[in-house]
Amino acid sequence: MPDKVPNKLPAEFADLEPFSDWCLASEPLRYAKRLASTMTEIQAFYDAITPRAEEAISYCDKFPLDDLPEDVLNLLHLLYSMVTVSFPVECWKQPRVPDSGATWLDCVAEPVP
Repeated sequence: MPDKVPNKLPAEFADLEPFSDWCLASEPLRYAKRLASTMTEIQAFYDAITPRAEEAISYCDKFPLDDLPEDVLNLLHLLYSMVTVSFPVECWKQPRVPDSGATWLDCVAEPVP
């Protein structure tokens, strides 16, 4: 029998585990994931994380920002990904910024951790 893959998120957020591939540590990775995802995938992630966002923020606030346990850091990264997909879901209805063609955005600063 294969070993069980360890959960990336705190047990309190086990329902979000199917979306743990959105636990990405940098903005360029989150942006690339958004562009590589369908709106169906993005919408499913958004619909799952948004109702839990306030609870997730409160959970993260229990820990010092410079010493987050790995599962809590993953939860924070999941929240960052929620922000990354919010405009495509709420405004544009597509992963890419409308009328942006092949334009690519590179951020030079992002939230840490």
